[in-house]
Amino acid sequence: MVSGRHKGQPLAQEPRHALLAVPVALIVIVTVIDILAPSSVHLGPFLVAAPAVTASFAGPRATACIGALAILAQSVVAMARTSLVDLNHTFQLITLLLMSAFVTSFAARREHHEKELTQLRSVATAAQEVVLKPLPHRVGPLRIASLYLAAESEAQIGGDLYAAARTERGTRFVIGDVRGKGLGAVGDAALLLGAFRSAAHRRADLSALVTFLEGTVSSDLDDPAALEAAAEDRGEAFITAAVLDIPDDEPVLHLISCGHPPPLLLRNGKVRALETRQAAPPLGLTEFAEAELTPEVFAFEPGDVVLLYTDGVIEARDSQGLFYPLAERAAGTTGKGPDALLAHLRTDLLRHVGGRLGDDAAMVAIQRKPRRPYEAPA
Repeated sequence: MVSGRHKGQPLAQEPRHALLAVPVALIVIVTVIDILAPSSVHLGPFLVAAPAVTASFAGPRATACIGALAILAQSVVAMARTSLVDLNHTFQLITLLLMSAFVTSFAARREHHEKELTQLRSVATAAQEVVLKPLPHRVGPLRIASLYLAAESEAQIGGDLYAAARTERGTRFVIGDVRGKGLGAVGDAALLLGAFRSAAHRRADLSALVTFLEGTVSSDLDDPAALEAAAEDRGEAFITAAVLDIPDDEPVLHLISCGHPPPLLLRNGKVRALETRQAAPPLGLTEFAEAELTPEVFAFEPGDVVLLYTDGVIEARDSQGLFYPLAERAAGTTGKGPDALLAHLRTDLLRHVGGRLGDDAAMVAIQRKPRRPYEAPA
């Protein structure tokens, strides 16, 4: 998901220390020119730029040191040209002292806010690791890859979700998209993921599992606090989801789609959308429409790849307003493993939108391991 340095993390200390050469050089240049300039020319006011520039990238200590150096330089200029008690230089020194104190205070506040932001990002990263756990690369006869792209550059997690759970006979997956954004969407995603992880291995029937998930989401939406928060728009709080059950010993998959975009099946250079004959309504909307929670069975043979995704992928637009053609782009990647497939789609999707998504996007690629040449069908 996220590796290495977090986006937006403050600059490393080494580059910041190197930048201190800029205000120091400014002080030296202004001081030398001011001493050598005619008596009618006064460059002392330019020294205030040194601590002001320093405050933009360094902490209060470095800013105060540069301010003190600028005051010392102004004192040297005063003694070289007239005296420290000269009225003009006295006012320049007082102004420089006050401005240095002001920008030092500014640097202290900026540093404090940077520390708070770093802590918040650490919390966001921890929340991501708890709520949206990375999927294993291999489970039973399956190879798995997952990808999450946040629309906001500083965000770590949003309303898109996915998870996998191992059962006695196979592996179950869920991918979903919470309507809305912000902390409310993250909370709804965490609720559904928690319900899936707790029940996926205990509910033998896929219909029973989805019924349990629907009950969990609906009961949360009926909570008085949730009702108050959504009083003006009660009917628009829901989660689209696709729930799959992939047995280990059968070349099939079972699918229940709750208003979610259909998965794509990649086989022998062709892409097929796994459209269900009767999709159930999104989770949380059963009071408005009867839910048909009967799983449908699709062939899923060795070497096949099934691609799960959220609508943030297919609704991504380019500069001309054209949607991202996921099925077409995925067709050119058949024969690749899950990791290579998602790496290609990630690069291609970001190129399509010009580097910035308008909505969160998630993808999960699942491949049933190809048979070895000498391996007979089960």
